[in-house]
Amino acid sequence: MPAQPVYKVIFQNGGQVFEVFARQIYQSDMWGFIEVEEFVFGERSQILVDPSEEKLKHEFSGVARSYIPLQSIIRIDEVEKEGSVKVSDFKPAAPGSNIASFPFSAGPPQSGGED
Repeated sequence: MPAQPVYKVIFQNGGQVFEVFARQIYQSDMWGFIEVEEFVFGERSQILVDPSEEKLKHEFSGVARSYIPLQSIIRIDEVEKEGSVKVSDFKPAAPGSNIASFPFSAGPPQSGGED
């Protein structure tokens, strides 16, 4: 493993699935969010341009920190090195499938007493 870890974060954003790489990731103080910092984009040859990588570079250019809702996270992996970032269309489960989204609460747990 490298001295500084690299994380692959896969999350849903609207009707698409983003796969990005970052050096810093942690649970946010803002309830229900993951913070992602120091995005890593591969330096590829200028001859071959990947449109999805260019889209994500543009999307995250100038972003110091991104807050991603927990319910949007699909997977987080610590990887040995960064790969190519990807954008793909989200394909919902087929009708009649036994796959469903995990339910989540709308806010932080409430205290038991009245104020």
